[in-house]
Amino acid sequence: MSGLENYSEEAAQIEHEMVVKGYALNIDWSDEVQLRALAHEALSHGRAPIDTASGGHKTVDRAKVEFFGLVQLMLKVMQRSAGEGFHTHGGPVWKAFGKALWDEAERLGLVGKGGR
Repeated sequence: MSGLENYSEEAAQIEHEMVVKGYALNIDWSDEVQLRALAHEALSHGRAPIDTASGGHKTVDRAKVEFFGLVQLMLKVMQRSAGEGFHTHGGPVWKAFGKALWDEAERLGLVGKGGR
């Protein structure tokens, strides 16, 4: 479906949902320390499962799992658009979390330094 995707629209929808989940998670999008901690958790999510069956944190855990799913979608949209020669990015929330995610991936050695 090359050329038929509207990556900007997809990015805007994903970012909107990230904002919604951000409210549930009480994310301060200007707090770089908080974003880096969340990025670290997102990058290690597959290795350390979130206990959604536990008592008091069920809503937060579910919102976090859904947020991490949105992050995966964010990365897929960027990857697909890059494969078609387009540079896709969202607004301020997308960029703030994307930066935190990249910085944390560099710190963990998952990507090369300065590879942006």
